[in-house]
Amino acid sequence: MKKFLKILAIVAATLVAVCVFVGIYMCNYALLPEEHGNEIEADRAKIDQKYPGIIAWFDDLHENGYFRDTTITGENGYKLHAVYSAAAQPETANGTAVVVHGYTDNHLCFLNLVRMYRDELNYNVIAPDLHYHGYSEGRAIQMGWLDRLDVKRWTELAHGIWNDDFMLVHGVSMGAATTMMLSGEELPVYIKAFVEDCGYSSVWNQFAHNLKDIFNLPPFPVLHSASLICRIRYGWGFKEASALKQLAKCERPMLFIHGSNDDFVPTDDVYDNYEAKVKGYKEMWIAPGSGHAESYMDYPEEYTAHVRDFLIKVKAM
Repeated sequence: MKKFLKILAIVAATLVAVCVFVGIYMCNYALLPEEHGNEIEADRAKIDQKYPGIIAWFDDLHENGYFRDTTITGENGYKLHAVYSAAAQPETANGTAVVVHGYTDNHLCFLNLVRMYRDELNYNVIAPDLHYHGYSEGRAIQMGWLDRLDVKRWTELAHGIWNDDFMLVHGVSMGAATTMMLSGEELPVYIKAFVEDCGYSSVWNQFAHNLKDIFNLPPFPVLHSASLICRIRYGWGFKEASALKQLAKCERPMLFIHGSNDDFVPTDDVYDNYEAKVKGYKEMWIAPGSGHAESYMDYPEEYTAHVRDFLIKVKAM
């Protein structure tokens, strides 16, 4: 009997050790990737290929002082970076847009939306680098959960610059999850609306999808272990980082956008997100045939029209 118990204890200890090792590996894989949004020069080339001339547009405005750099102290005391610009016609600006990038991206990666808001919709615009991305500091990617608190700080800074009474937050992918997670917080009255483009329903659900898609593994025990490691290291777990739970508290208008052929953040997520928002005005647009974060690239005029019409309706409320 003693021999059996000893063997059982060894097996149990081995299983625990394996779970811890796998949890550390998966936590590092997800939250500490080699490419974490600091590859600015490489991103410049990729972005300009997708939207020819957009880097020259940004560089010209930046060099001439229309776009400026700024920093704040974010969650956990790290220095965070953003670029910002007044609207193309500042004297008649329609408000302020905060454009939030995605996983391993940076402030340059959605210049298409920055240009849409600044030049076409005539909004002041600010584009932050999230924790551990671009020129911002940080220990690891926070998947939108702690980022929501940083974006709230950015809205306060933007309000201090322009003193607008109409502000919206527009995020793509992880930035969209950040936007939805922010929407459930107590927020200042000048934040009037949100636009989320292909955001995941929760960190747990997204990692479970990635785990199956990339490694063909079930959530148990890998995600449970990785989530515990994340909580020990960074103070939050995968299940609490839920857009669905935050959306249930959101009372302000939101536009949901997703590509119908998105297989990275499954298109089904947008329906779950849409249903989770039970209070306040909401709209949804599914871009036919579009993959992940490609709705604007495939349908720039329709995308802009949906955003413009949504904001006009919100302003009229």
